Amino acid sequence: MPNQKILYVTTEMYPYQEDTNMGSLVHKMALKMHSEGNDVRVFMPRFGQISERKFQLHEVIRLSGMNIIINDLDQPLIIKVASLPGERLQVYFIDNEEYFKRKQYYFDDEGHPFEDNNERAVFFARGVIETIKKLNWVPDVIHLNGWMSSLIPIYLKTYYKDDSYFKDTKIVLSVYNEEDLKLNENTKKILEFDNISDLQSLDNPSFLNFVNDSMDYVDVIVKGNEFLEEKLEEAFAKAEAEKSDYLNADSIAKIY
Repeated sequence: MPNQKILYVTTEMYPYQEDTNMGSLVHKMALKMHSEGNDVRVFMPRFGQISERKFQLHEVIRLSGMNIIINDLDQPLIIKVASLPGERLQVYFIDNEEYFKRKQYYFDDEGHPFEDNNERAVFFARGVIETIKKLNWVPDVIHLNGWMSSLIPIYLKTYYKDDSYFKDTKIVLSVYNEEDLKLNENTKKILEFDNISDLQSLDNPSFLNFVNDSMDYVDVIVKGNEFLEEKLEEAFAKAEAEKSDYLNADSIAKIY
């Protein structure tokens, strides 16, 4: 079905990350939908490993400049954009000096998870939502990929519940076998600051527990891997949203 506005939100995408199942699948899905005449945009974090020079990222001044309050601190939101190499498909990067300049994704050089992974995820989720509104572009479908993006439906249905901007937007969540990591104990406090308290994951915050919680806030859940790890498979089976087994990029349109 062409002429749909489709937003992909992801933590990984080829060629910005190579050799990952998620990154490859998101790349193929976005290109497939773009080639069929849909208005497709992609949002992802501007992790420090992504070369601005190589991929020709540039700041979008009219979208940058907002501040997002995380844990009672103002954090400036910087938006950068690039065209997918060789394609007329725009990729938007959520950036912030404090959260995304570092060269590692989620671990420091000693292998310890960053204490602010929770703040980074909240900043990313709210940054995507606020930037889409500033673009004045209402997606028909938001397709979420990666644990950081799982906070977006939670925010849309709680913090932004009285905002009608996304009222007709359908949300698709792809669930992947990502490495699970515990999040800092102050996660509950950070989300309560935004009046979000009714989540099972807040008593034991982790990457995959947020993904599990987000299944209650979306319209469709799709397996991002053909076979999910046991904990995810159980949550997938219990979820009340419409569900789909793994679909490749050529078949994903049936969900939309």
